Amino acid sequence: MILRADHVAGAVMVVAGAAVLALSGDLPFGSLSFPGAGFMPKVIATLIVGMGVLLVLGAGQSEPFSALGWDDLRHAAPVLAIAAVATFFYTRLGFAITLATMMFALLVLIERKRPVPALLYSLAVVALAYVLFTELRAPIPDGPLGF
Repeated sequence: MILRADHVAGAVMVVAGAAVLALSGDLPFGSLSFPGAGFMPKVIATLIVGMGVLLVLGAGQSEPFSALGWDDLRHAAPVLAIAAVATFFYTRLGFAITLATMMFALLVLIERKRPVPALLYSLAVVALAYVLFTELRAPIPDGPLGF
């Protein structure tokens, strides 16, 4: 059997979905009429596992894994690093500061956008998201500045 790209991608999806299911095990599922905190993570993780299985089963038409080029790694690695740093600081600096900084870094360092428009765009998007989440009473972490 030839190992194909979709075999690997599907297996990664199955493992990621299973990890989310395992990590959300303590959250209450609730019911369809009154869903608990674990309802959406478990439903989405189950769908991810299912889609991963379907991807593995239909992998016969994808490229062989050995033929894949890794040209995008130079772009993907910094994006992953910035996201990992933002994840680390999310509960320490809060939603607004962390997300605005992450978006600004992605736009300036990765996408090579001009700093001033990138800053204005980052602040506007995060401010809009912050207002939306607070209006919906979604629990988001506050930073040291109180927002």
